[in-house]
Amino acid sequence: MSTVRDNPALHRFELDVDGVIAFSEYSRKPGVVTFIHTLVPDELGGKGVGSKLARGALDLVRARGEKVIAKCPFIAAFIKKHAEYQDLLAEPL
Repeated sequence: MSTVRDNPALHRFELDVDGVIAFSEYSRKPGVVTFIHTLVPDELGGKGVGSKLARGALDLVRARGEKVIAKCPFIAAFIKKHAEYQDLLAEPL
């Protein structure tokens, strides 16, 4: 499995798995990334792809010193389950 990458042209973080792309769409303001929607194609379901995508995207946000607004239910649920990412929240879930 490859690593998560930012695709600013499409406003999304992507994870390519054997040519199939899972992604999390976002909008960005200075210092804040708002996660809007996450899509893991059916053929990648049940393989931990969504969690790897969320973890990789949040790690990239942290590395840039940005905060997160989790409007995407998947990203919000991931952050709730993983306390190590809760400090990234710009506003409570």
